[in-house]
Amino acid sequence: MRYPAFLPLAVLILIVFISPAIGWRPWPHNKTEAYDSIYGGSKKYEGSSEFVHLKYHMGPVLTANITVHTIWYGIWQRNQKKIIREFINSISAVDSKHPSVSGWWKTVQLYTDQTGANISRTLRLGEEKNDRFYSHGKRLTRLSIQSVIKSAVTARTKPLPVNPKSGLYLLLTSDDVYVQDFCGQVCGFHYFTFPSIVGYTLPYAWVGNSAKLCPGVCAYPFAVPDYIPGLKPLKSPNGDVGIDGMVSVIGHEIAELASNPLVNAWYAGQDPSFPVEIADLCEGIYGTGGGGSYTGQLFNGEDGATFNMNGIRRRFLVQWLWNHVVNYCTGPNALDQ
Repeated sequence: MRYPAFLPLAVLILIVFISPAIGWRPWPHNKTEAYDSIYGGSKKYEGSSEFVHLKYHMGPVLTANITVHTIWYGIWQRNQKKIIREFINSISAVDSKHPSVSGWWKTVQLYTDQTGANISRTLRLGEEKNDRFYSHGKRLTRLSIQSVIKSAVTARTKPLPVNPKSGLYLLLTSDDVYVQDFCGQVCGFHYFTFPSIVGYTLPYAWVGNSAKLCPGVCAYPFAVPDYIPGLKPLKSPNGDVGIDGMVSVIGHEIAELASNPLVNAWYAGQDPSFPVEIADLCEGIYGTGGGGSYTGQLFNGEDGATFNMNGIRRRFLVQWLWNHVVNYCTGPNALDQ
């Protein structure tokens, strides 16, 4: 979404706060945007604003060790799964090279529940379920996504464990599956399942592989939109544009699930049905100085790939998160850390 350079800040903030927060997509970065004219040459703002009022609404956060149960919907290549698995495993890794994915997660750990307990530093991969035969078709609605999760937790053979208190359910759809609002409005979203459909209240997220449908929207900056001529894509760190694009969206959704699993904990705005959460506030910011038309300071590997943090063995590009202690977006690759 492009904001004209003359758009007043108050109007810009209003637009941000009425945007759906449970659906996420990265904004392609154009040459002139509102933040550029407001902040001029400053490269140290990273989304900071006196207008942001992130509040705690007394709901639970995930303070117990977190387990991510994954549903692979559609056809997936072995290496695609390995990239995503390593990103999730890297969240709790202790020996990754700085700047690291585990360092990125430290911002999430700052958030607490009403007892003062912090979100867990431990997040691990749990059980996985493959749905190779598209049990609910290749076009899914938001409600049919919950039906896919129900099928996974009630399967006759090897059902996913039911873990409402510290489990996250991650539904990943392959590049030939269309999900309601995909590409036009969202690249991923999170919510919780309805007992009337699934039988349990389970925090879940969906993220789609946009490689065939809209890489210029959901895999940016490794692909660029057709409507921005002359803009060149960056080289993805793991050689798969769709998957490398998914990684940042997965990180975005997991961070928000941990801090707002039932949509009644940490968010900004007055409407809990459209909360602005800790990752929404930092869309498009990946490094120091990021904001407006600029992703921020990133790294370029010897192979020409662009990244901002290290996993156990791989590199990733993942957006920053809102730090409520300092009141701006932070990440492990910040130049002032």
